[in-house]
Amino acid sequence: MPPRKAPAATNPATKLFVLDTNVLMHDPTSLFRFEEHDIYLPMFVLEELDNNKKGMTEVARNARQTSRFLDELVSESAQNIDVGVSLQMQGNQAATGRLFLQTQFINHELPPSLALGKADNAILGVVMFLQKQQPKRAVILVSKDINMRIKARALGLSAQDYFNDKVLEDTDLLYTGVLALPQDFWDKHGKDMKSGLQNGHTFYDIKGPLCRDLLVNQFVYQENDGGTPFYAVVTGQGSNSAMLRTLTDYTHQKNAIWGITARNREQNFVLNLLMNPEIDFVTLLGQAGTGKTLLTLAAGLMQTLEHKLYSEIIITRVTVPVGEDIGFLPGTEEEKMTPWMGALDDNLDVLNKADDEGGEWGRAATRDLIRSRIKIKSLNFMRGRTFLSKYLIIDEAQNLTPKQMKTLITRAGPGTKVVCLGNIAQIDTPYLSEGSSGLTYVVDRFKGWEHSGHVTLQRGERSRLADHAAEVL
Repeated sequence: MPPRKAPAATNPATKLFVLDTNVLMHDPTSLFRFEEHDIYLPMFVLEELDNNKKGMTEVARNARQTSRFLDELVSESAQNIDVGVSLQMQGNQAATGRLFLQTQFINHELPPSLALGKADNAILGVVMFLQKQQPKRAVILVSKDINMRIKARALGLSAQDYFNDKVLEDTDLLYTGVLALPQDFWDKHGKDMKSGLQNGHTFYDIKGPLCRDLLVNQFVYQENDGGTPFYAVVTGQGSNSAMLRTLTDYTHQKNAIWGITARNREQNFVLNLLMNPEIDFVTLLGQAGTGKTLLTLAAGLMQTLEHKLYSEIIITRVTVPVGEDIGFLPGTEEEKMTPWMGALDDNLDVLNKADDEGGEWGRAATRDLIRSRIKIKSLNFMRGRTFLSKYLIIDEAQNLTPKQMKTLITRAGPGTKVVCLGNIAQIDTPYLSEGSSGLTYVVDRFKGWEHSGHVTLQRGERSRLADHAAEVL
């Protein structure tokens, strides 16, 4: 029986992308993300998909979904697999390329130092074979594995990361929710300005070229040398106009939230978001010690126990274990989550010390009351739930994938507020980066919505030791 031919390129201008297994297990829809270009899957990729399909993890679910896509593509195609299977499928009309599966044994010529039988090396051998067989066509390995890409380039092969899952290539461009107004702002935009007073806040109706770049619920400020600084939030925005509203000053003791006052500009912005009942979704980014958890808990306790806006506070976070998963821990769901909730107890201690009038017994009673209104939930049991009039805090949200983030946020029922906290510089999950984190995803997708807000906190307030460590270590 003669050997089958490798895929022939009908158009040398199109590229042939060889996908590594980790790309498909990261995003099953990657099969349809390469537009007019062709895709080649080595046999070792199919083997690894089969080996990773069992279980309830995100990786296992993605492996199973990839297999379903491949089965649908191959079974619906009337073509011979050797000449390629059309990637056009119902709901995925953008992909006009072809899918090729390895249907022959490839005798690759890899350096002797690369172990035979290892999946990564076998895939590299396939790329090298295809490059030699189609010298006029760009053959590119796509892998999420950095070492795999390094080995490919060392062998003279083209290799790329999978970029389609990234919201931003440069996270420095991520929306911060805060904008410093230029010193000449009022000269250019305040000529035809109208202002008015409502509910203790001053509104400014301004016009000018900068207005088109503003977003609803974005905070703007102008620091005046020796004068009173100007802090405001954008409440309305048009092509050449915007409405600004001054803020409540939470740096003043008279506006303290559960005994806590804002210590800097960004914390003041955060409390204005958290205490606004019209804001349903809040995202807070910042390094350790910027006050994300403390401010969120203080606002939640005030609105749950004092204002009665919410029935209870629900806290959840991703449990990225060093060893075993949550199942090995004894006790109920809340007791299993306790080891991951040390930050909650630390912040409750700070909030409880704000009230010294009741003495030791009073503080103990207050702590018991607070804990009775705070529920700790595991992400594992969130699917299918609906939260009514709850204050939902998602801690360490940088470790969530965009799909997990969607699952959590869509749990919100009427009257529920969702607050996501995280630091994208401290991602513990090996499959995520700063650009592909679910937290980055929601910050970018929700910006400008009238019922959401975001602030990136810059200044640490933990201690001078912690601030210095964050800078030099």
